[in-house]
Amino acid sequence: MNILFFGDIVGKIGRKALAQTLPGLKKRFKPDLILANGENLAHGKGLTPKVVKEVLKTGVDYLTSGNHFFSREETEEVLEENLPVIRPANFPLSLPGEGSAIISKDGDKILLINLLGRTFIENEKTILSHPFFKAQEILSNFSEIKIKIIDFHAEATSEKNALAHWLDGKVSLIVGTHTHIQTSDEKILAEGTAFITDLGMVGALDSVLGMVKEHSIDYLLGETEKFKIEIPEKGRSLVQGVFTLINETTGKAEKIERINEEVIID
Repeated sequence: MNILFFGDIVGKIGRKALAQTLPGLKKRFKPDLILANGENLAHGKGLTPKVVKEVLKTGVDYLTSGNHFFSREETEEVLEENLPVIRPANFPLSLPGEGSAIISKDGDKILLINLLGRTFIENEKTILSHPFFKAQEILSNFSEIKIKIIDFHAEATSEKNALAHWLDGKVSLIVGTHTHIQTSDEKILAEGTAFITDLGMVGALDSVLGMVKEHSIDYLLGETEKFKIEIPEKGRSLVQGVFTLINETTGKAEKIERINEEVIID
């Protein structure tokens, strides 16, 4: 099975960049399944039904999320419309939404899991359960499914790498998201799990993590008390992620290739 997984899509410019680039990537990789992290879809923070549907029209099958999932009131509408979006599974069970999904593609079933790290990461809602044990719990309930994919939305590279090694051979692909900085460590681990510490992002290149760079600089210099979220509207943009080939019979990864495209958004 050919799978494309894109990093955090940041704002309108990110959505445009993906729409512009995806047709060529489809021809090149012939994906059976397209995934992306969508927690920054709506002006850099959270998501709405409108922007989710916009991304789905480009060919994305399912979206994962992260710590900003509940940042907007419109999240309720996303859940009410049953759109193909999951939020971190280690949020409390009392919160709405699902932390995993079963996706059917050409007769095959894929288990998609979303987890949120606990090290150095902002959690806007409440105390998280342990992501490692939550992953173990979900995987034990779907042992019959061969293809299993995890988006680990986490800050610390050590936490992401530790989870990957702990689950090596038990899942097909583990991707890190959240930092918006693509790492160059894509690999297949000893027991057949494909892994990259961070997919990167789909957003403005001339920015700080997809945001207007001047606002980040002013905030870090202490010139403003509150960080202003603003997304560049045009210019050079990145489309980052990975292509992974997974054996449908064994669930093992056979290839992982990093994607790092640059496009101009007018």
